[in-house]
Amino acid sequence: MSEKTAWVLTEGMAGMVTQAVGLAEAVGLPFTEKTVALQVPWRWLPPRFWPPGVLGIARGDDTLSPPWPDLVISCGRKSIGPAREIKRRSGGSSFIVHVQDPHVPPQAFDVVVVASHDRFSGPNVIETKGALHRVTPERLRDAGAEYAAALAGLPRPFTTVLVGGPNAVYRLTPQVMRDFAERLAAFARDTGGTLLVTPSRRTGAVYEAVLRKALQGSGAVIWDGTGGNPYFGYLAHADQIVATCDSVSMVSEACATGKPVYVYDLPGGSAKFRRFHEKLRDDGITRPFTGAVIDWSYEPFDETARVGQEIRCRMTRAGADR
Repeated sequence: MSEKTAWVLTEGMAGMVTQAVGLAEAVGLPFTEKTVALQVPWRWLPPRFWPPGVLGIARGDDTLSPPWPDLVISCGRKSIGPAREIKRRSGGSSFIVHVQDPHVPPQAFDVVVVASHDRFSGPNVIETKGALHRVTPERLRDAGAEYAAALAGLPRPFTTVLVGGPNAVYRLTPQVMRDFAERLAAFARDTGGTLLVTPSRRTGAVYEAVLRKALQGSGAVIWDGTGGNPYFGYLAHADQIVATCDSVSMVSEACATGKPVYVYDLPGGSAKFRRFHEKLRDDGITRPFTGAVIDWSYEPFDETARVGQEIRCRMTRAGADR
């Protein structure tokens, strides 16, 4: 019998790829990543208006053509039509999992995986506390070993700082960034340790410059964007983590480590983000970042592994029913 296979369909955006690939890794089947590009007019229309037959075109050398995979994991609006069409063309043999709220009825898929703060329910919906991701004990172990020499000799404790930036609901200004940096510098003085800082693409050059200036003299190690990304290495070596509030994925990844996670609030927000952060605080997982040093512990949540195991079980049951 040939080995089962999987496809990961996304629009190519980093946040979507991370979630879908993280789930594929947790399921454990060999998988191929495919980036979907839709033609006009489908790229302009919500998925509920797409008729059968919208398959899409994968970029590069990849194609969406037989042999169809045993599992499709899709993430992002543009991947919805292609995923559903693969289900139809495969005669129902491809098991289709969509990550994030698809904005179509959940029965269009075999499984839908959504964060609980999205408030999307159904008999085939699996809810998670936060976003799926690729943070695993094995990846942290390997990244920790890779960055051990680079961090050797720096004063501990290590405070890993995950810096996001403005988005559709959160705002950032130079003054807000200065306030954040000043609190970080005070935190480093109080702990006597080192800040390990990783700005993101959304941080932007202007705000990163404000951050660097405000942290001068604090002994902070700030990734300059060159060479390999130390993100996993810094998570692995963290004694505690500070993250800005603007990314569900970033905070979810931090909480998967089991280290204390402080969250710095930016101006703005939305009901979904508030539900997400309130739940983590109520569960004793995160604390607001004020600059004060607090010590606490919690059971790290490994939602990606849990969902991966559930997908394997449901695929087995689906196969037995056919």
